[in-house]
Amino acid sequence: MTEKKKKIGLIPRLIIAIALGILVGQFLPAWVTKVAITISGLFGAFLNFIIPLMIIAFVSKGIADLSEGAGKLLGVTVGLSYASTLIAGSLSYTMARTIFPSFIKPELAEQVQKATANEIAPFFEIPLGAFIDVTAALVLAFMLGLTVSALRAKGSGETFYKGINEFNEIINLVLAKFVIPLLPFFIFGNFCNLSYSGSVFAILGIFWKIFLCIIILHLLYMVILFTAAGGYTGRNPVKCLRAAVPAYLTAVGTQSSAATIPVNVACNRKMGVTRQIREFCIPLCATVHLAGSMITLTACVFTLLSMFNMDHSFTLLIKFIGILGVAMVAAPGAPGGAVMSALPFLPVVGIDSSGTLATILISLYLTQDSFGTAANVTGDNAISMAVEKIYYKHIVKRPIPKEDFEDEARIEL
Repeated sequence: MTEKKKKIGLIPRLIIAIALGILVGQFLPAWVTKVAITISGLFGAFLNFIIPLMIIAFVSKGIADLSEGAGKLLGVTVGLSYASTLIAGSLSYTMARTIFPSFIKPELAEQVQKATANEIAPFFEIPLGAFIDVTAALVLAFMLGLTVSALRAKGSGETFYKGINEFNEIINLVLAKFVIPLLPFFIFGNFCNLSYSGSVFAILGIFWKIFLCIIILHLLYMVILFTAAGGYTGRNPVKCLRAAVPAYLTAVGTQSSAATIPVNVACNRKMGVTRQIREFCIPLCATVHLAGSMITLTACVFTLLSMFNMDHSFTLLIKFIGILGVAMVAAPGAPGGAVMSALPFLPVVGIDSSGTLATILISLYLTQDSFGTAANVTGDNAISMAVEKIYYKHIVKRPIPKEDFEDEARIEL
């Protein structure tokens, strides 16, 4: 009998894609980078098309599977996510206020403007957009899931439930056979572009101390979330964090919480979270749990306000954080979506949303967007663990069911 060949796992493939992208962008001719960017752009267009379908498939099925307490579960998940986002923003302000003044100098603004992009364009693009935006998809998923759950509780609605199930299976098949295998190529193209333009590395060279503080806070906040969720649910936080590594690396490469949903669902499964909870919480949290993005935005806004000697009091920033926690919903689905959603609200802190400061903010944020997205995604797992216990202990008041995981279709990590 021939032995089965061992496949390279997702984590090594992602690391290889990142390393190759940096090398190709730096040392090979521009046309090689242009080819990689073109392929990556086509795949990115497909991702934009399928992201709303993923949300509809996963969230509607997750809610429809619940025979009772669906509305309460939705409220608990959104409430925990928003609270986590506010806490993360407050911690970021505290860190920035304490540490950043020794790093920030007024002349840094001019250096940032000189370091901005020299990115290369793809050979061509296909205008494939989503037929429904992410927010509308989320509302539709809520509507379908809640109504089918209510119908099933009355002994009807099985036809609709079967349709939701089959649609969920179709999306799972597309993800497992097409999206996940091609993610490393998408990441490769992204890093070719970043490496070729050099803009990210230039800005990192100027603000590396600030970005290092932000990334450390991301990691610390993830440890806090998993420690709290592990202590509450009785799970080992170290093992759970280790299980989330593939999702973290995928998010670093894609810069999109929504694009990481299928990998994150598989990671959540490895933590032992029940199927109906993980397939409800992970897609929902990808749009409403924004802790990493909030840490980055708060720190970047504080940096700008300090550089230009503008008001950066906690009273002002907490108002901005509270508004952004709502305004950024569904924004992390697209790379850089969080900062673009924040632009209309910059006047709250005295920044013109179309002026020079806004341009600098976009450059600062995008340089570090990958790590904020990765913190969002990783933290979603901790939220789902807590939601699962709250749902079974306080809403339906019955033991968490033991699932037969072997019978489930799964994405190999």
